[in-house]
Amino acid sequence: MRLSGGTAEEWRTVQNTPTTTLGYALFATRWLQAPLYFGLVAAQGVYVYKFFNELWALILRCVTGQATETYVMLAVLKLVDVVMIANLLIMVIVGGYETFVSRIGLQGHRDQPEWLSHVNSNVLKVKLATAIVGISSVHLLQMFVDVHHTSRHALLWGTVIHMAFIVSAAILAYMSGPMAEHGGHGGHGGHSKNPAPPEGEAGPEHAAPSGAPHRAAPTEPVPIPRQADAPAQESGAEARLQAAGFPARKLLEDFDADHPRDFDRETVARLGKLDFVADRRNAVLAGPPGTGKTHLAVGLGVRACQAGHRVLFATAAQWAARLAEARAAGRLAEELAELDAYPLLIVDEVGYVPFDADASRLLFQLVAHRYERGSLLVTGDRPPARFGEVFAGPAGPALVDRLVHRAEIVRIDGDSYRMRRATSTWAD
Repeated sequence: MRLSGGTAEEWRTVQNTPTTTLGYALFATRWLQAPLYFGLVAAQGVYVYKFFNELWALILRCVTGQATETYVMLAVLKLVDVVMIANLLIMVIVGGYETFVSRIGLQGHRDQPEWLSHVNSNVLKVKLATAIVGISSVHLLQMFVDVHHTSRHALLWGTVIHMAFIVSAAILAYMSGPMAEHGGHGGHGGHSKNPAPPEGEAGPEHAAPSGAPHRAAPTEPVPIPRQADAPAQESGAEARLQAAGFPARKLLEDFDADHPRDFDRETVARLGKLDFVADRRNAVLAGPPGTGKTHLAVGLGVRACQAGHRVLFATAAQWAARLAEARAAGRLAEELAELDAYPLLIVDEVGYVPFDADASRLLFQLVAHRYERGSLLVTGDRPPARFGEVFAGPAGPALVDRLVHRAEIVRIDGDSYRMRRATSTWAD
């Protein structure tokens, strides 16, 4: 039968509407799990009460002189046991809710747990298994400490059960790797280092319909967390952004994470929390040209401005020229002191232009002056261990030593994004 008054595409859209509605309805049932997690919160409160009850009993027996060494050891192990179970509960509550119910808006929060940034069902299962092994270890240790009151039968079966937990956790961890590689991630994201789709998957027959939102492949790693909305509205943020000297305004979350063949997105996500700025530590982004180092540096700088920090951006050659001009005017010390007002300085393009001994000494003075006073964010075309090839004279090794101490280092590997665009344009 031929349909009139509409295209085949419109008919497919109409035909799929009930299926889509049903899918949304089924997906909405995930909220039925929310009360379960709040029930676990109540259970955590019970363990808090149990902890302090046990602690109070231990203190009373110690004060009254009734506590033997064995009793104290067993009581402390019992407290550790309670804490480990509470840790297991919080992991299930926060990680499970984030994975199976709804995202928790902690992006940019300085206290966000590192494991939450890449949580998924496989990671959660492995962490739960290892936590159970830890709890089992404490229980087994309690049995051996109180060995005089524990039967050999109980010791034997306690050891067998503990070994079964260890073997189960090892098997689960081993299986999670192949599952992740084959798209077995659950929840909101995965942690694969090779998110590229199989050959031919991006062909026309697999393309999304026009107007449909782009959906990430199941193996796509967790994206860089977005900046919270509130800091962007902070008074003075726009003035700091304009004064920073960024070549263009780029956002960290807009970085094309699929372009590099490999980079440590967890470290980048951690840098996005800006703890390194508060702690006055450095960060180094190293990789070939065109892999997005400047984008990431600008994105981190923009986020720092939005969070209330003053930032200055310049290339390494521009910083050397600025310091040389200050020295020629006899105010190098004053210039370095004035830079203390900026919690973050960004030094871009280290390695593209070699520096003579004089320029190397000036940049060393900048790095040495900033050491544990303020943060430097450096981008370069080679690993920090090879920065000495760029800086002439004895200042080079000393500069690198101070720069990388307590620094976060992100290695980016891949082809030039600009060359890829140029090649694509030529092919078209």
